[in-house]
Amino acid sequence: MAAKKKQAEPGVALAVVAHPDDAEFQIAGTLCMLKRAGWSTHYWNLSTGNCGSLEMKPRQTAKTRRQEAKDAAQILGASWHPPIANDLEIIYDVKTLRKVASVIRAIRPTIVLTHSPQDYMEDHMNTCRLAVTGAFTHGMPNFKVTPERAPYYNEVTVYHCMPHGLMDGLRKRVVPGQFVNTSDVHETKLASLAAHKSQQNWLGSSQKMNSYLQTCDDMSRELGRQSRKYKHAEGFRRHSHLGFCSETADPLKDALGKDCLINKDYEKSLRKG
Repeated sequence: MAAKKKQAEPGVALAVVAHPDDAEFQIAGTLCMLKRAGWSTHYWNLSTGNCGSLEMKPRQTAKTRRQEAKDAAQILGASWHPPIANDLEIIYDVKTLRKVASVIRAIRPTIVLTHSPQDYMEDHMNTCRLAVTGAFTHGMPNFKVTPERAPYYNEVTVYHCMPHGLMDGLRKRVVPGQFVNTSDVHETKLASLAAHKSQQNWLGSSQKMNSYLQTCDDMSRELGRQSRKYKHAEGFRRHSHLGFCSETADPLKDALGKDCLINKDYEKSLRKG
């Protein structure tokens, strides 16, 4: 009889996103699943979300959205971390990178979940770049971070969630490399998104979402349909291992087992070049 594969020891997962409510659309279900598997989970939006209102001034908007993000993180059972920038001011520069790398060193994640490199807005893509480079520097003592923190030398695996609308900025469809079954935690995911009450009018007016909860549900069902296995799902593409971890490292799959499905067609497409 073949030996049963030993399940990975629970680790630390960090979601790094641009705005309050970004994690809820594409990552929250996976955070819940990892939490259920015994992992420590962390929730971090880099921006205050200060531009996300038609009714409130920037300062009040940021204050409101800060509390909404805290409430959402509590619903998800994740540790909340404060933002470091404003909307449309998430810039890929050394000053910001030092701050991002410092938080990563403080949390010491095994898994970093972040935006797709291709998305519909710059805040998402710049956050992705900052998260990737910040994770890359986690074991570099000569890269100074702000505030200063010691490096750590565990493996880190980076996963990119699906872009909003499941397509890139040029309307090209983006296909996941793996699917996470979020069916059992879907109501918790929606509850965390519903905590962002201020966003109903804003998203309806600015991005034509008649209901942000319905939009989230629709994307979740579509990814479930693409998996051909789950009712609700979130999708990810695993970043290159080079400079981060061993070639075969896939702690998300190891942690979630049957609730994480590898897209074999996607893996084959990588080998075609």
